Amino acid sequence: MNITIVGTGYVGLVTGTTLAELGNSVYCVDIDEKKVEGMKNGIVPIYEPNLEEMFLRNIQSERLFFTTNLKEALDKSEVIYLALPTPPGEDGSADLSYVIQVANNIGEMMTAYKVIVNKSTVPVGTADKVREVIASRTDIPFDVVSNPEFLREGFAVEDSMNPSRVVVGASSEKAKSIMAKIYQPFTNTGIPIIFMDEKSSELTKYAANSFLAVKITFMNEIANYCEKVGADVDKVRLGMGSDDRIGHRFLFPGIGYGGSCFPKDVKALIKSGIQEDFNFQILEATEKVNTAQKVILVSEIEKYFGGNIRGKKIAMWGLAFKANTDDIREASSLDNIALLLEKGAEIAAYDAVAENNVQKLLGDKIYYAKGMYDALEGADALFIATEWPEFKNPNFELMAKKMKNKVIFDGRNMYPLEIPEQNGFHYKSIGRKTIENK
Repeated sequence: MNITIVGTGYVGLVTGTTLAELGNSVYCVDIDEKKVEGMKNGIVPIYEPNLEEMFLRNIQSERLFFTTNLKEALDKSEVIYLALPTPPGEDGSADLSYVIQVANNIGEMMTAYKVIVNKSTVPVGTADKVREVIASRTDIPFDVVSNPEFLREGFAVEDSMNPSRVVVGASSEKAKSIMAKIYQPFTNTGIPIIFMDEKSSELTKYAANSFLAVKITFMNEIANYCEKVGADVDKVRLGMGSDDRIGHRFLFPGIGYGGSCFPKDVKALIKSGIQEDFNFQILEATEKVNTAQKVILVSEIEKYFGGNIRGKKIAMWGLAFKANTDDIREASSLDNIALLLEKGAEIAAYDAVAENNVQKLLGDKIYYAKGMYDALEGADALFIATEWPEFKNPNFELMAKKMKNKVIFDGRNMYPLEIPEQNGFHYKSIGRKTIENK
């Protein structure tokens, strides 16, 4: 089948590459000429494990194409996926301007029946808006479908090729049949395709992400309480997660959630509720707690240094919002850097993948280390902000030689407590006892 993907951001590129891998001819459209030219030459514009291999394979197999010409791609395809940004506006609501603009363009350009698939995360009722916009521009028949993505950054290729389910919101039998054909390679292996109405499909994505944000935030609250009463959050987590009604995933405490999805989707669902005179109290609390959780270790750093960190050099391991991605959107590292700089500290940061994105944002406000141990040179303390695998088993002896003080503030609970204790480090993590080795 010939398929067009409009937008080659994270969702669009992974979706397009996956659909090409399933045997379709996929035309990816983007207005960024430099980006499109780079992709034509095999340059993947995002970091995602295993994506480059699949990307190059499908270019070489002549199933994956890139263009800035929407009309050209539109004419070649019966199915058009919209994978456009829906950033939060000033009031937290999803900005649909990109989606509406492309819907206008499609309505003006289409010459035959199309299925328009909303892949972007959009508020309830967006399919109706897209349908109205296109219908105002053409008399040619078409259908609008909601098909939200459930990709985890860092595991997107795995998730795209082995999804837990495919959700499709469609009221047209013809559109359902076409979508079932696209996803037949999945359903043939037992992966369910769940058909529903468009509004339920749109809400499913918001509900899923918001629930996971709540789950993470609840665990962070439990971790903070553990510190008050002397309990160990690792043991509590194992005890809770062993209940199959709860499960082990998304129970790891830390310095809050970030990224392109959870913060944006929680805000958007809260705003959508307000528009319907409905108050998502649990989401408002989640957002408030997460904001505080992201910088919870800064007060601990201040406490350790007697209330004043001016002139202190803080090494930071990790800048991405999570491991295995270069995404720094809503990253906790940025909140902590801003607050530490405000309080007069100096930052030496290391992240082999996300460094360039932070440098574009912060410039020379911080020092960018060449390696994880380079960041520790003369450091008064180490702050771990991202759980990259290379940080899991460091050389503590070398760390001690490099650092001015043997002090670690771990926002991701990277180490069993006995490891820093055996190596003579002061070690503060989340929801566990502090190892006091001043």
